Amino acid sequence: MSRTTQDVEPSPSLTHGLKQRHLSMIALGGVIGAGLFVGSGAGIAAAGPSIVVAYAVSGLLVMLVMRMLGEMSAAYPSSGSFSAHAERAVGPWAGFTAGWSFWVLLCTAVGLEGIAAAKIMTGWLPGTPEWAWVALFMVVFCAANLAAVKNFGEFEFWFAALKVGAIALFLVLGVLAITGLLPGTDSPGLTHLTGEGGFLPNGGEGLVVGLLASVFAYGGLETVPIAAAESQDPVRGVASAVRTAMWRIALFYVGSMAVIVTLVPWDSKTVVDKGPYVATLDHLGIPGAGPLMNVVVLVALLSAMNANVYGASRIAYSLVERGQGPRALGRVSGGVPRVAVLASSVFGFGCVLLSYWRPEDVFPWLLNMIGAVILVVWIFIAVSQLRLRRRLERESPERLAVRMWAFPVLTWVALAGMVAVFVLMAREPDTRVQLYSTGGMTLFLAAVGYARQRTRAGSTGSAGSTGS
Repeated sequence: MSRTTQDVEPSPSLTHGLKQRHLSMIALGGVIGAGLFVGSGAGIAAAGPSIVVAYAVSGLLVMLVMRMLGEMSAAYPSSGSFSAHAERAVGPWAGFTAGWSFWVLLCTAVGLEGIAAAKIMTGWLPGTPEWAWVALFMVVFCAANLAAVKNFGEFEFWFAALKVGAIALFLVLGVLAITGLLPGTDSPGLTHLTGEGGFLPNGGEGLVVGLLASVFAYGGLETVPIAAAESQDPVRGVASAVRTAMWRIALFYVGSMAVIVTLVPWDSKTVVDKGPYVATLDHLGIPGAGPLMNVVVLVALLSAMNANVYGASRIAYSLVERGQGPRALGRVSGGVPRVAVLASSVFGFGCVLLSYWRPEDVFPWLLNMIGAVILVVWIFIAVSQLRLRRRLERESPERLAVRMWAFPVLTWVALAGMVAVFVLMAREPDTRVQLYSTGGMTLFLAAVGYARQRTRAGSTGSAGSTGS
């Protein structure tokens, strides 16, 4: 069976303005997110040196998820990504649930990243209002995404280049310091890994907390298949990104965690207060390195804002194209779903305003509601891949440009891993509320999606009966 134009979503009204260099750098830099720079400090404080194990285990899970998503996205390129795959494999209600829950997650994340970036700016320029910086960032990235998709690609290309360069330099300096080859420093040996409470200073409970923190630090990888649908060669782009995911995760996440906990005492307050990367560079005494790393953290936050506005708008557009949302969000001009871009940006800025207006109730409730969404999305990905792989092998095996390893064994292993994370979240008081809140939102969206599916099926049946 040959591939037709109907096989590639979305409709041709979206342009294919992303070049291969854009997609390659988005894939490379997408793994270096705000969660790595900003959120990893809390994981280190909880798990100590065993945070390396936590990131390695969660990284293996993420690699399996990316492989599954890559297999489906190479076979069915779509800006709806996993939402479109879930609809094709499970049913419209599944696409509705996965898509809109992820849209809420991305829009809320835009606001959170804007707040974090604004805090850095007010630290450099005391007296300036945080909300004004957030508003400025929102306007810039909204405008960039309202223009041609290549603007998003160019922003992300240079953002990613800076992040990759900074992490690479950090790793080189760290390895030199560990081996005692960096001038002015002595090798710490295994002092920080085995001393100060040992490799597991807080026992298995600390490792669990670090594992949960590391799982959610990997968010952002899902943007790559979404962007690939608007590239000049979607199949090649997805295949390339997925095949390099393993070494990127091992090098950037696990490698940098190993450098940090080897060089800096895990219980140092600066790891949480300044962030682990700044704390490490300050510990090495490299002049100006700490403030420079703060610039990189700012870039990572702005990059995440840009990518999330883009991802949210494309997910919303794809949902509308499939009859799963308000038609207004599907309007396209100049090859861009501009109404969806505006709606996503406004929702994100609304979250920022809630952080000022209702910091004690509504804002924490919103944060809890999105706390485990990424795990819900991963389950939809795994279930969809189980179903679509068998269908592809039976009907059109030539589409399998990317194949899941050891199918179906590793798909089931990944599903078991996701269930295990849910169980661990239910055990921890801090994450239990997130689990239940996300579960409530997911069940609500699933109920709405299923009701819409039944209504549309009834309408179609009635129309068919009338026509006959």
